[in-house]
Amino acid sequence: MSMSADSRSQSLLSQRLRRNRLVLTSSVLITAFALFWLAWILLATFTRGFAALTPSLFLRNTPAPGDAGGLLNAFAGSLVMVGLGTLMGTPVGILAGIFLGEFGKGSKVASTVRFFNDILLSTPSIIVGLFIYALVVVPMGGFSGLAGSFTLAILLLPIVLRTTDEMLRLVPSQTREAALALGAPYWMVILKVTLRAASSGIVTGVLLAIARISGETAPLLFTALNNQFWSLNLGKPMANLPVVVFQFAMSPYQGWQQLAWAGALIAMLAVLLTGILTRIIFAPRKP
Repeated sequence: MSMSADSRSQSLLSQRLRRNRLVLTSSVLITAFALFWLAWILLATFTRGFAALTPSLFLRNTPAPGDAGGLLNAFAGSLVMVGLGTLMGTPVGILAGIFLGEFGKGSKVASTVRFFNDILLSTPSIIVGLFIYALVVVPMGGFSGLAGSFTLAILLLPIVLRTTDEMLRLVPSQTREAALALGAPYWMVILKVTLRAASSGIVTGVLLAIARISGETAPLLFTALNNQFWSLNLGKPMANLPVVVFQFAMSPYQGWQQLAWAGALIAMLAVLLTGILTRIIFAPRKP
């Protein structure tokens, strides 16, 4: 009887080991497959973009077909729109996240807001671009950098809101109770205790959201469009790096294609450095 039980347990153990090896092998192969294509994309972008990195890239505006030039106006336009979109979307996202994490625990309003925020978070960016096109571009009578900034703000908002909500909910309730027991009002507990405890996670979420919206192309085609000249007028079409890279990469001109590779490399390095610096600066410190 004991031998039968031992043989059954050995059979079950061998089956589990075979399944474990199968799942582990499949996971490793799938990971290697994904990393292969990622490495190929990074290598191609670096090798082709590095050859086009010249001082004129940062000193001259986008050229006409057949002429030499750079991406100065595209860099400036992207910085303006990303910066303005961040200034508009970040405070709203943090305040809404504070409401969900601190005041809306267990309420139907908070559940509804989280539900619609998740929908907005998963909405394709081109849908947001079409929404701003109908809401801002058409009434204004033309494309503008302001419309592009609104689009980026809406794309950034749900990321910041979700991050703030999650970080505040991770703060132990005992921390709030200890501050309240000392006689501090609840607004001061939020400002001085919970937000400080969650600050690294919130800032990390904001930086990652900025990195995401910096590469958005489709919504800017419907809002900011593009401008081949230097312009910081938010009421007019404004050059931006993602759209310039898209248009130049699709063109038949060799010079434009080289600029597109260089712009793609700069955008990739900016996103990569943002992610690395975020993890380094806000990594948990060992006591």
